[in-house]
Amino acid sequence: MPLIIVIRMRFVAWAFAVTLAWGCCLSFARAGQAHSATPAKRQPVLVELFTSEGCSDCPPADALLAQIDSAQPVAGADAIVLSEHVTYWNHEGWRDPFSLDTIDLRQQQYARQFALSDVYTPQIVVDGTEQFVGSDAAHLMRALLKAAGTAKPDLSIANARLEPDGSVDFSVKAAAGVKGSLFAALAENATTSIVAHGENAGRTLHHVAVVRTIKEFGGKAIDGRQLRLPGAQLAGADNSANPLRLVVFMVNGSSGHVTAVAEEILKTPASTTIAQPGQ
Repeated sequence: MPLIIVIRMRFVAWAFAVTLAWGCCLSFARAGQAHSATPAKRQPVLVELFTSEGCSDCPPADALLAQIDSAQPVAGADAIVLSEHVTYWNHEGWRDPFSLDTIDLRQQQYARQFALSDVYTPQIVVDGTEQFVGSDAAHLMRALLKAAGTAKPDLSIANARLEPDGSVDFSVKAAAGVKGSLFAALAENATTSIVAHGENAGRTLHHVAVVRTIKEFGGKAIDGRQLRLPGAQLAGADNSANPLRLVVFMVNGSSGHVTAVAEEILKTPASTTIAQPGQ
């Protein structure tokens, strides 16, 4: 059978499986929500997907993350998603233009935290509390429902603005008593890549909330002081119709759990010129 037909058959099978699982999970979530007499305040939940354009198992997980982001199927949860691209697939014939060494380090920290023998893709981590295969829609729905039941303290972003060099200035304030270390990530709202080589050769891949820079600011950075994320190379970010996401979250230094999280959408100034990947 010709290779192109095999690839298309695999893609159709993936799409069908994701759609079927998604439909079942939506029914499960709605059934669970029906028991609530009054709608609860949506709790922000951080959903991190470790993925790669060089991994043939990752597109279904990318699609699932996009569905969670757009549909927000759990009434009590505000899923704040991040697509985090690793570099260790880059030797398989395709260099993922969104891959970052800092993402590798972050995933390795999770591997130690969860006592895993190795890192893998696709992997989803929810609120730093549990991890599982990134295409497992049923597990993701259960994790969101569970996370929605745990109240988080307020975390607010103020004075956020994107500078012409791609850096972001902002400040963060947290409710009294919030402890941990502040992390901030700047993510592209959506990206598209035509993959020429590797396991996904010939496919057009779509991503949401692709992390382009991430930095730890420490525990004292939540007092409203001015903070800055350094400039990042953001493919296509010079299109004002494609906003950027600033995501900030607090991490407990002992457990690795995410204790607070917030997100703000940034519009790209017309004067901003961002380099394309590879430039």
